[in-house]
Amino acid sequence: MTAVLFDMDGVLVDSEDYWVEFQREEIFPAAVPDDDVDVAAVTGMNYRETYDYLEAEYGTEISRDRFEELFEEAARDIYTERVTVLDGLEDLLERLDDRDVPTAIVSSSPHEWINWMTGRFDLEDAFDHVISAEDVDAGSKPEPDVFEYAAAEVGVPAEECLVVEDSENGIEAAARAGTHVVAYRIDAHDDVDFSPADVVVDSPAELRETVLGRAL
Repeated sequence: MTAVLFDMDGVLVDSEDYWVEFQREEIFPAAVPDDDVDVAAVTGMNYRETYDYLEAEYGTEISRDRFEELFEEAARDIYTERVTVLDGLEDLLERLDDRDVPTAIVSSSPHEWINWMTGRFDLEDAFDHVISAEDVDAGSKPEPDVFEYAAAEVGVPAEECLVVEDSENGIEAAARAGTHVVAYRIDAHDDVDFSPADVVVDSPAELRETVLGRAL
């Protein structure tokens, strides 16, 4: 593999724990109070598309503006105050850089949210590319568009890109794009279908070992 594309939420930072709690406890009861929404169904989606999904599937009780406002308030708190970064990330990125392997963040989150995270952990210049689903005028994960776009931006064929993803939607999107997929198993997600992935890892150490073993 000649490029490594990292999802942000759940991979680079442990934000999925907070997002799952926020959606279960606050956003879904406000948006669709009479229904039990499966968080896994929307994990990995851009939050604006999450509103579209809820509106189509259930009908919503709050406006799009209020829905987005709630997400933006939560995002600032999560990325600037709560999350911790993947253990050993700095060393992993340095070793990939030593091998001249390009790296990218590929996230469904907006650039502003990504910037909050990279700023907090001094990672502004740690990746060669930072790509948000808002850069792509197409469907977000599980559609493959953002990873196809990322491969083009990095300048490496999709089949030579190694993607690290944690959510079912993200894993499916990366596989559909034709990339090599490392699925990172985290406690925040239950009953994820890992079958589209090429390999599943269970810890930061195993993630680093797997990426370095395949990114040559």
